[in-house]
Amino acid sequence: MEFKLRKWQETDLDSLVKHADNVHVARFLSDQFPNPYTHESGREFLSVAISDDPVRIFAIEADREAVGSIGIFPQTDIHRKNAEIGYWLSETYWGRGIMSEAICRIVDYGFKTFDITRIFARPFGSNRKSQHILEKAGFVLEARFEGVLIKNGELTDELIYALRK
Repeated sequence: MEFKLRKWQETDLDSLVKHADNVHVARFLSDQFPNPYTHESGREFLSVAISDDPVRIFAIEADREAVGSIGIFPQTDIHRKNAEIGYWLSETYWGRGIMSEAICRIVDYGFKTFDITRIFARPFGSNRKSQHILEKAGFVLEARFEGVLIKNGELTDELIYALRK
């Protein structure tokens, strides 16, 4: 499916809330991703995403609206050669190959834009789809931490997937 990664815009607020306000999207994200996802939540997110230079958080646009997000977050101090990626996609667009390609694009962008040698992601152990997408993009499982995350009152594993330059 055709899509593009682009900078977030203030005019994306309604589509952001429309696609982010979904318990199935929020269930595998940190608690910093609110559920329900309100217009106030969206305005707070957009104020951060829009201000980045260089861009770190991209809108995933399909069918002329923002339907997800992917970001790359360079680390600091002794971890400064690393960057974490995070992403989500509207349930409406799951299974269309968008996220696999978006990850490949953000990896390419990250290695070209930032002084890093490793990009990592931390999917939940229970999120097999995200693990598969990362593996498809060339990421390798580096670590599993058993029962260290708590989401919706349940303990789950945290996995560390990484790709090196």
